Amino acid sequence: MRHITFRQFEVFEAIARLGSFTRAAEELFLTQPTVSMQIKKLTDTIGLPLFEQIGKKIHLTDAGRGLLHYSRLITQQLDEMDAMFSEMKGLELGRLNISVVSSANHFMPHLLAQFINLHPNIRVNLHIANRDAVIKQLVENSTDLAIMGQPPEGTDMLAQSFMENPLVVIAAPNHPLTKESAISPKRLAQETFLLREQGSGTRGVMERFFATHKLVPPSSMRMDTNEAIKQSVQAGLGLGIVSLHGINLELEAKRVAILDAKHFPIMRYWHIVHRKNQRLSTATHAFKEFLLTAAQA
Repeated sequence: MRHITFRQFEVFEAIARLGSFTRAAEELFLTQPTVSMQIKKLTDTIGLPLFEQIGKKIHLTDAGRGLLHYSRLITQQLDEMDAMFSEMKGLELGRLNISVVSSANHFMPHLLAQFINLHPNIRVNLHIANRDAVIKQLVENSTDLAIMGQPPEGTDMLAQSFMENPLVVIAAPNHPLTKESAISPKRLAQETFLLREQGSGTRGVMERFFATHKLVPPSSMRMDTNEAIKQSVQAGLGLGIVSLHGINLELEAKRVAILDAKHFPIMRYWHIVHRKNQRLSTATHAFKEFLLTAAQA
């Protein structure tokens, strides 16, 4: 086993995460034959198959699942070692991996840009995904910290709020409800809502809102992104519940309107999330402290 290389672990983990040799090669900037060769060497060293192909999909074998567990532990140890040496060299040589839910993408790049201006030599990797994918990255130790509205519950994660996140109901500017005030939950329940996937933060808010008022959830249409929700609201397909931070441009251009609905805005918060037992690198700690102060401004 001493002949296994870190590159082989890196290639193996990418294939296991992406479910594809081709996508792993693209992510690692390698050719597909190189990726295949690395996995062949790894398989030969272990003496057991790591992947099996069922139809067009690649799945981990029992040996593959076991190796994935240990490869993540080894990667974590190496990252901590790298962080330790970076601290010895000073903050400016650190590395930072951040995962952000897609609904926070409208403000996080601006905050990140401010941080990078303060620390231009820190290497930053930014991952944007839906909530389930971000939580998976935290669990798999493939990110240093995450930004999300609804932190995971009942896990070994530590969450700290750093900025308000008011949620509002939006409609097309010519929607009849834009002319009404103090719109009741019962009236809202008669409309169609455009929502993200099951498990998303805003979808959960909508479901809890109508449940609190003992109303049957309204009819809904599922959208893959917040941009799709805003575009569909503009087209008059229904109402949306979105973060006020994410509709500045649409409000200025008068493409959407905020409804005067009772009990709105619903105040939620953006959270910084990382593993409880994680040793934060100097760069990660600095970014966390930066968010706790700069986001208020």
